[in-house]
Amino acid sequence: MADKDSLITYETLYELLRIEQNHADIQKLDPTFYSSVVKYLGEKRKILSSQEGKESIFTSENVVKTRKQVENIQKILKELHEKRENKIVQSALLVARTLGKLQEIEGLLPEEKEFYESLVSFFAEFRTGVLERLLAAQTPQLVLGPKTIKSQEKGQEQKLVKFLHPVPQFVGEDLQVYGPFDLDDVASLPGRVSEVLLKNKRAEEL
Repeated sequence: MADKDSLITYETLYELLRIEQNHADIQKLDPTFYSSVVKYLGEKRKILSSQEGKESIFTSENVVKTRKQVENIQKILKELHEKRENKIVQSALLVARTLGKLQEIEGLLPEEKEFYESLVSFFAEFRTGVLERLLAAQTPQLVLGPKTIKSQEKGQEQKLVKFLHPVPQFVGEDLQVYGPFDLDDVASLPGRVSEVLLKNKRAEEL
């Protein structure tokens, strides 16, 4: 969203939704998008509240019109959010499934970027803790949600590992970005991160 479009109106919101729906990749939004939307919708709500406070036979038509516009704005915002949310989920799932490099998605707002990186971490941990353990005839084992946070608070044992294969940049369960690493690189990594690498024979412990 260009600078000239940073001013939010009903028309610009509708256009943003239309563009988002018609493109496979996530479209760039102005960094001030959220704050601009909050201001715009807040102003509309104030107008509606003012009209409702002095509603009469002469103002009822305006009240209905403004209320409908507020509802339409909320509907557009919901559809825009869900469309972008779905794209983020699919992108994170693809990275986790292929154990690929954490791609930098252009156009993400800070909150969306944090959501994306968290999803990659959780999807990867779920796949490693369930599918890969099943394929190795092992009982599934997961450390997600509060358990992950708890382990971070207590601190994690570091392990010194040597990489047996090149490993692209990835997000660990602690939501930290690691790598990329080349063959024969040596690094000290948190225990859980090291375990995943050792289990997948990407590295060996020193």
